[in-house]
Amino acid sequence: MKHLFISDMDGTLLGSDSLVSQESAEIITELSKKGAMITVATARTPATVEPLLSQTYTTIPAIVMTGAAMWDRVAHRYIHPVLHDPAALPGVMSCFHSHGVNPFVYIFSPDGELTVYHNGNMTGHEQKFYEERRHLTLKHFVLDDPRGLECPIGDTILVFGMGDFDVIEAIADELAKDSRLSISAYRDIFNHKLGTIEVFRAGVSKAAAVKRLAEHVGADRITVYGDNLNDLSMLAVADDSVAVANAAPEVLTAASRTIGPNTQSSVARDMKATVEKELEAHK
Repeated sequence: MKHLFISDMDGTLLGSDSLVSQESAEIITELSKKGAMITVATARTPATVEPLLSQTYTTIPAIVMTGAAMWDRVAHRYIHPVLHDPAALPGVMSCFHSHGVNPFVYIFSPDGELTVYHNGNMTGHEQKFYEERRHLTLKHFVLDDPRGLECPIGDTILVFGMGDFDVIEAIADELAKDSRLSISAYRDIFNHKLGTIEVFRAGVSKAAAVKRLAEHVGADRITVYGDNLNDLSMLAVADDSVAVANAAPEVLTAASRTIGPNTQSSVARDMKATVEKELEAHK
């Protein structure tokens, strides 16, 4: 059996400190070196995925940007990027601005580095987001530049916004009417009054990327771990859908089973237990 294990990162694989625990890194590394197929599916870009997984050995491509691309950690290159329909972008930008949100616009480059434009004042949360990422490799921020006001900007892969959840939800509801778009909007796991919205080309989702990856590696069984609303689609296509104990109520309801919280290396421990059980069954 070729069993593919896929975990969300924030709130699931990562602990309350937003890091991979030493125990999780050691377990996943050991399993991967023995041939287990383990990877992550995250809203993050490779710019933050790589540092977070620096002590964690995996061989399977990571699903990044909520499924808008996969990232080959070995070759350091993107796989299957899905870019926006340029004709849809003027309406997207107009919607954000009408609700008083200045989004981050992510421009794809085959060389592995994303250019991220932001124009206008930043809220405190946006400033924190920027400051935490401004010095990373694989991502280059350009602030208050006329090029960032062009619409559409070629090779846009993601339009990302954050703010009061009620405002974010209103943007999501409005943009959901456009069939050229795929919308992912959810509450921040640390501050439920704060919302995040990701706007992609239609068809982009963690679920679609999970299916594509499973086919790519020839998997015949998929286990998925998640905690938040943007994980629901991939939980739905898994053979074994797993929620961590700290997951949102909707995720706990949708999952086929629940394990311990993200603060106890629960995902890695469950992977190890599952692999060991399968090996025992085949003796």
